[in-house]
Amino acid sequence: MPIVKRTLLLLAAALTLTGCKPDAALHHAETIDQSNGAQTLRAPLSSSGNTLIDPTTFGSIKGTVHFTGAAPARVKIDMSMDPACSLAKGDNLSEQYVVSGNKLANVFLYIKSGIAPSMAPEDAPTVILDQKGCRYTPHVIALQQGGYVAFHNSDPTMHNVHITPPDGSQASSNSVDVSQGPMGAPQSQQFNTPELMLPVRCNNHPWMNAFINVAPTPYFAVSAADGSFTIPNLPPGTYTLAAVHEKLGEQDVQVTVPAKSTAKEDFTFTAK
Repeated sequence: MPIVKRTLLLLAAALTLTGCKPDAALHHAETIDQSNGAQTLRAPLSSSGNTLIDPTTFGSIKGTVHFTGAAPARVKIDMSMDPACSLAKGDNLSEQYVVSGNKLANVFLYIKSGIAPSMAPEDAPTVILDQKGCRYTPHVIALQQGGYVAFHNSDPTMHNVHITPPDGSQASSNSVDVSQGPMGAPQSQQFNTPELMLPVRCNNHPWMNAFINVAPTPYFAVSAADGSFTIPNLPPGTYTLAAVHEKLGEQDVQVTVPAKSTAKEDFTFTAK
């Protein structure tokens, strides 16, 4: 077979295979930026499912979550019921409102619409929720649907991880109820359904709480102690960006991400 003809046939086969890929092909992720939870992507497909988006055109969203009004004082938690917890260094303070310099931490931000939902790839990194000093850390975590959370116990005492979806369904794939011995082996759970502020509790220590957020796409972040967040590697376009706080609810805005540039978007939550 002539070389030119053979080359054309191979090219046609490659294009046919590309055209069979689903819209959800935005799922090719490699790493998680531990500072904000956003994944770094390989080149995803366009909404038509047959054209690769040029990764050199990717943009990002950066911003800060502000807080106005008097923030409720953080309360020191009495952990004397468990001597092992009392040995923890430093004060254990409530984390419902973590405000510093009028900046709000622990806000979950994600692309709510404007891009097709997708499942996390098999090689997506696992997100860790540790039990350390008789508290869950971090207080708020996020991952893409289809991804895994590994529950660690770094304490010299028994802990429990109890998660019940808001609908109360114990049969949900996102429900968890496991006990972990002192410094026991990590246990992992896959989360296949998008969730907002899914509560995590410890049956042994009632003050322990955290929240898991399961995003429908790889584009999400959790605001840092200074309220900052970044959602990188977004194809150019217009999106609905949501910001969710465990007590202050949700805010949505429209954001247009330019090619090879950064869109700036801030949020402001007010004390209730």
